[in-house]
Amino acid sequence: MDGLDMTTLLTLAGVAAGAGVVGGVLAGLLGVGGGIVIVPALYIALSLTDMDPALIMQVAVGTSLATIVFTSLSSGWGHYKKGSIDFSVLKLWAPAILVGVVIGGILGGVVSGYALIAVFTVVALAVAADMILRSPNPEPNPRSFSRPVWAGLGVVAGAISAMMGIGGGTVCVPLLSFLGYDIRKAVGTSAAIGFIIGLPGALIYAATGFGAEGLPPFSLGYVNLFLAAVIIPLSTTFARVGVMIAHAIPRRALRLAFGLFLLATAIRMGSDLVSAF
Repeated sequence: MDGLDMTTLLTLAGVAAGAGVVGGVLAGLLGVGGGIVIVPALYIALSLTDMDPALIMQVAVGTSLATIVFTSLSSGWGHYKKGSIDFSVLKLWAPAILVGVVIGGILGGVVSGYALIAVFTVVALAVAADMILRSPNPEPNPRSFSRPVWAGLGVVAGAISAMMGIGGGTVCVPLLSFLGYDIRKAVGTSAAIGFIIGLPGALIYAATGFGAEGLPPFSLGYVNLFLAAVIIPLSTTFARVGVMIAHAIPRRALRLAFGLFLLATAIRMGSDLVSAF
């Protein structure tokens, strides 16, 4: 695409700004990095342009991962000050998640955008069902798996997160909750994991999209620098607001908020997938 007219550019900036605010709050509140709202928001906004539909999801995902690098640092720092990051889990899981990110980032940069939408929808629906329907133990009692199992789960979590353009909380929060971890510890630890996913993921999407034709202006591969520049200041600022809310509301309310948001997002993305065929 040759360029964007001013009206379209302002529309994209407006959507990106809104996504930055909402994504930042959710990043701090739910430990999701903000990508779970930024990806569909950018997907919808870029659909308003004459951009090739096959590239839209890649740009939305790549740009989201770039913003997560900064949002996760803000959110993670806020949760760290509240004492809600489990560093033992972080050290155990981080290497495997990083391997998964490399795998998922490469796959996400080369497979069809429709495949990414399908992955996004299915994972979001499954996680939403777990968070809404399952009642956690009122007294957190963390249990664990062997190191090989943790490694396998980390690779899967990293790969799915990189393909979906999210910070990892969508997968890691419900998993840690299922293992008996306190929901606030799960959210805080997942917020920190977002950085491990966002940085290499964004670099891979920038590399795999380098030289691709039909990208919007100010793109570095599949990462759009203009949209990222609009989102990052807002998402990092409002992530702190989300952290405060997360530590002020009941744990059950936090789980329901996470699940209902994922359900709404999955339905929206799934409807686009169905209408495309």
